[in-house]
Amino acid sequence: MRVHIATDHAGMELCSHLITALSAKGYQMVDHGPAAYDAEDDYPAFCIKAASAVVADQAAGVDALGIVLGGSGNGEQIAANKVKGVRAALAWNLDTAKLAREHNNANLVAVGGRQHTVQEATELIEAFLAEPFSQAERHERRIGQIAAYETTGEVAG
Repeated sequence: MRVHIATDHAGMELCSHLITALSAKGYQMVDHGPAAYDAEDDYPAFCIKAASAVVADQAAGVDALGIVLGGSGNGEQIAANKVKGVRAALAWNLDTAKLAREHNNANLVAVGGRQHTVQEATELIEAFLAEPFSQAERHERRIGQIAAYETTGEVAG
């Protein structure tokens, strides 16, 4: 699986750790930045690039997911969710990480580097990456409604 990753300055250490740890587990890691620490960085560009790459890979049939990191993960999730086709979920415990995939078929996870230890954050992300989408009809239907709104601006139901 290809995993696109991006961060802001608050997630740099975690990002570096994840690239090493997940590469060792066989994931193809693609780093969308930043390349160097800058306490004044503007994370939206990094997160949008990672999210766009996930959508492009998935459209091309590549098995791909994404990770965005920040202090809380909130801003990074918001930025990623502006990309058409992205379903980014903020994970703060194992249940939210797994349910994001199982119920919502999230294709990108956001994690707050200042909210968890490196070990905790790694466990959340590994759980997200490993969890399959349930393909339950009710979940497919709901995801379809969200995608329809994203495309047409019309609210179903």
